[in-house]
Amino acid sequence: MSEQSLPDDARPEYTDTLPEYAERVLEVAELIPLGRVMTYGDVAEWLEEGGPRQVGRVMALYGGAVPWWRVVRADGTLLPGHELRALARYREEGTPLKQASRAAQGHLPRLDMKRARWDGGERAEGHT
Repeated sequence: MSEQSLPDDARPEYTDTLPEYAERVLEVAELIPLGRVMTYGDVAEWLEEGGPRQVGRVMALYGGAVPWWRVVRADGTLLPGHELRALARYREEGTPLKQASRAAQGHLPRLDMKRARWDGGERAEGHT
């Protein structure tokens, strides 16, 4: 769940600074180009710290201010509870999608991970 979907009184209290790891995760999310995605594990690997669960936690607590829809599950399924908002963003940005099978719950497409996944490109050389 993203922070945007939390009621105001349930959002985490912010000070002037975020935890350092959270800042780094959010910086990576902001680097992901339009129409591309990174998995939670990709972000952790790129940072050389934490793992998919830690990245997911950061995105759930603090990700509302960054393009949260670009940090995704490795299987390409849309974020539960936020599928339609994410899908609108993917269509807006031209993110590659796979058509949903008739058996898919809600007939929602998945991300085409082979085409949509971003590896950090040239920016990966200068990461922290």
